[in-house]
Amino acid sequence: MIIRQFKPGDESAVIALWNECGLTRSWNDPAKDIAFAIDGPSSTILVLENASNILGAVMVGHDGHRGALYYFGVTPSHQGKGLARKLHDAAENWLRQNGVWKINLLVRGENEKVAAIYEAMGYERQNVLSLGKRIDQ
Repeated sequence: MIIRQFKPGDESAVIALWNECGLTRSWNDPAKDIAFAIDGPSSTILVLENASNILGAVMVGHDGHRGALYYFGVTPSHQGKGLARKLHDAAENWLRQNGVWKINLLVRGENEKVAAIYEAMGYERQNVLSLGKRIDQ
């Protein structure tokens, strides 16, 4: 089992994984998000691979101050085996290596199961309101 940077040819397997994990939404184009993430120095995608099969992936990036994790998932058949923790730690290390000292996470309000997992990993709920606006229309 290895964790490595996304490489050309991973796109379809990573998108399939994200779909299987329920991470995609109709208003987000994961291929466009992948291209954007791998195109610049402030973001990347890490994949967890076993014998050429991608079992997990996370998009990680920063704004020069705070880091963020997106599309973080492990294939359901391999969940509960500590793989998400390994992938998370690799993303955290990538952020540290890029001079980032804090991670902000966005978890959908209805996803208490995932929020509890992050809390077990040391994340704390913060009294913030997340606002968003689409400007691509």
